[in-house]
Amino acid sequence: MTMGEMSQCKDPIEAPAMDPKRVGVMLVVEDDHAMRSLLCDELLDLGYRIVEATDGEEALQRIADFIPDLILTDLRMPAGGLDYVTRLRTLAPACPIILMTAFGDDQTRNQVMECGVSAYFDKPVRIAEVKTAIRFLLNGHESDTPLEN
Repeated sequence: MTMGEMSQCKDPIEAPAMDPKRVGVMLVVEDDHAMRSLLCDELLDLGYRIVEATDGEEALQRIADFIPDLILTDLRMPAGGLDYVTRLRTLAPACPIILMTAFGDDQTRNQVMECGVSAYFDKPVRIAEVKTAIRFLLNGHESDTPLEN
């Protein structure tokens, strides 16, 4: 799936998508507390409600409750990995997924992109680049290729 084929995910718990007062939801999944806190603090100014998860299992539980507008996730964490990414894509087929990892290589990058990840970042990430990718994905810009740093 390319970014051009993605539409914004809608939260069934929130007001309908046509409601201009609806606040979008971003799911941030990171097992490192300091990194998760930094990401959440830095992303607040984008105007989305941020929901946190500490590992892959908690992220999948959150997605069972609601579908976020965007998922920003680590790869290597408890209950993480390629199976986790595949399950995210299955549960939220149209939701953009931005993946970050400190343990990536070309093979990992290719595998997660084949799983439907919208953007890939090696850690340490540059927050400005992550925010640019988020804005790009959430504003519905067309592209035939996923974003990679």
